[in-house]
Amino acid sequence: MKPFAPLAMMAGLALAGCSEEKQAPEEVIRPVLSTVVEPRGQTAQGFAGTIQPEFSADLAFRLLGRLVARDVGVGDVVTKGTTLAAIDPLALELASQAARADLSTAEAQFANAAASEERQRTLLSESNTSQAVYDSAKQSLDSAAANVERARAALAKSEEQLGYARLFSDFDGIVTATGAEVGQTVSPGQMVVTVARSDAREAVVDVPDQMAIELKDGDEFEVALQTLPSLRTKGRVREIAPQADAATRTRRVRLALAEPPTSFRLGSTVTATRVSSASETIDLPLSALLEKDGKSFVWVVDPTASTVSMQGVEVEAKAGESFTVDGLKAGTRVVTAGVHSLAEGQKVRIPEGA
Repeated sequence: MKPFAPLAMMAGLALAGCSEEKQAPEEVIRPVLSTVVEPRGQTAQGFAGTIQPEFSADLAFRLLGRLVARDVGVGDVVTKGTTLAAIDPLALELASQAARADLSTAEAQFANAAASEERQRTLLSESNTSQAVYDSAKQSLDSAAANVERARAALAKSEEQLGYARLFSDFDGIVTATGAEVGQTVSPGQMVVTVARSDAREAVVDVPDQMAIELKDGDEFEVALQTLPSLRTKGRVREIAPQADAATRTRRVRLALAEPPTSFRLGSTVTATRVSSASETIDLPLSALLEKDGKSFVWVVDPTASTVSMQGVEVEAKAGESFTVDGLKAGTRVVTAGVHSLAEGQKVRIPEGA
């Protein structure tokens, strides 16, 4: 009986070895970086600005003079042709009187020269004077006529300059600024009163240079009054500053308002919001893209089985480190790293908080 004991022991060891060989190796679960697909749709950006007149004028005198009257102040409503300010007209009135006197003198000299020319012409026809005497009389008449024209022009000029002593507006509007006080001597072109048209208003906002480059004339904004946001109106881009501000790197954009409410007074603070109507798109990092045999794929994570599968997609555009993709649904989890080392159906693990 003893010879059989070693044989039984060897048989047991052989069976144990076979069971160890048949035991499957433990499966490795790989952690992966991933992201959840979220479509990028409409975006709204708001910018603070103010209501300003679309048309305004800095009114100034054309002549040097002492300001003797300024009948308006900031906020006053003015009408076309109404006198706003005046300078001392005494010197201009004297110049006009002198020009009128010069015209009277020239007209008298012309009448005398005309009579002399007529007498010499009569004498010449009767051969009682020489041609030279008549030519001299005719020359005097022509010179007197020219002096009359010169005097008339000088009188018209002096009377026009007398009108420059009065400052008035060429349109109905509101006084928004004043630049001189009564008693002050003003120079030609120095701003005395600024008048803005109240019927044509616009919103003025400063837009970042990067966004302003994408704007074009006619782009629509929604403009809301900051003190009462429920009051809104539409505005369209009318003008974009050609150069960005050196300090703020923004461009000044002017929005023409479509029938703004009366509460949109000059100087009011508003918020201009641009709404982009672009269709929804999906952007992913380039590290999530797998290109194989001329086709594009991404690895999609199955949250139930914790496995990955390859899904074909259509790349619409590439920009920098990302690409725009079509063919994925919102909420899909896509692997964003190590896409070349994954296998179909491979078990993966999503780190906590990913």
